[in-house]
Amino acid sequence: MTRMIYPGQTIGIIGGGQLGRMMALAAKEAGFKIAVLEPSMDSPCGQVADIRIVAQYDDESALEELAEVSDVITYEFENIDYEGLKRLTEIAYVPQGAELVRITQNRITEKEAISNAGCPVAPYIVAKNYDELVSQIELIGYPCIVKTARGGYDGKGQQQLNSKEDLPLAKDLFEHSHCVAEGFVPFEKEISVIVQRNGHGETYCLPVGENIHVHHILHETIVPARISGETYQKAIEAAEKIADYLQLVGTLAVEMFVLENGEIVINELAPRPHNSGHYSIEACNISQFGQHIRAVCGWPLRKPKMLKPSIMVNLLGQHVVPLTNSISKYPGWSVHLYGKAEAKVNRKMGHVTILTEDIDDTLKQIDSSGIWSE
Repeated sequence: MTRMIYPGQTIGIIGGGQLGRMMALAAKEAGFKIAVLEPSMDSPCGQVADIRIVAQYDDESALEELAEVSDVITYEFENIDYEGLKRLTEIAYVPQGAELVRITQNRITEKEAISNAGCPVAPYIVAKNYDELVSQIELIGYPCIVKTARGGYDGKGQQQLNSKEDLPLAKDLFEHSHCVAEGFVPFEKEISVIVQRNGHGETYCLPVGENIHVHHILHETIVPARISGETYQKAIEAAEKIADYLQLVGTLAVEMFVLENGEIVINELAPRPHNSGHYSIEACNISQFGQHIRAVCGWPLRKPKMLKPSIMVNLLGQHVVPLTNSISKYPGWSVHLYGKAEAKVNRKMGHVTILTEDIDDTLKQIDSSGIWSE
């Protein structure tokens, strides 16, 4: 049953990272209060929350406390304890439910869900152990990518195999969980669609973003993606199909590969706001965070409109000082820093969004700034 949550009521967020922080800031604009459950004291979301519960995500008494102080509960990342979340749905209002987390926490169930929704995935096999991988690998051939079924992000928990000789490289992955091996997809581009849906089934997608990765970490998102109108339409339709199949409430990021012929293959899902949707804070009439809050609070969604093409660039630890020294040179840049205490190499510390009339020109400006030169 969808409930309407009103300004002045409290939204509980499981997870205190930057996604929680940006969710909280969007919610505070509309007058909501924020409670956050997070193990570290000075988390990005904790810095802007009204109530901080400092405990592990699977701490039962902490979850009960969150339930007590919150009128609705959401989460900012998917690696939370499924069983704990399921118990929470029995004592609190969690419109997203726990099932979405169970499905997307495991690459095997995730791929099944994408296929069942009628969307294309790369050819793959499931292996419970290394011997099973060896015996089945010929079914997909080389090159292929072996990924742990559970855990793993930003390129962790996976291994590319280019030939039979590389097989032993995948052995260690089985220490963590079962694995999937995916046939290599010769893609031209990576894109993502942020699809958002409320409990009444009202669904909208943000403009499609084109993602550029460096060392498996998202570097830039260019919006609108430089793809054909036909591919654009296919991407939106696939995201909406998956959202409907999963009975989504809230936000789902659907990452896809674009093939040479313009067809798409779904790579993975993230059941939350996503790094590639940060551009929407400045570039759209509603941000992914504002729309997420509307969705979980039972409000009508706003039809997203792109105000201007944009490029979002991630700020990792090594980029913070060069950026800070350059702020006076780039008045048109929107700088977001997440309030993390220590700028470690490759740690996501913030992002910059640049609204532009000329994507190519702005890409050159980003390169010539020297901030992101490794």
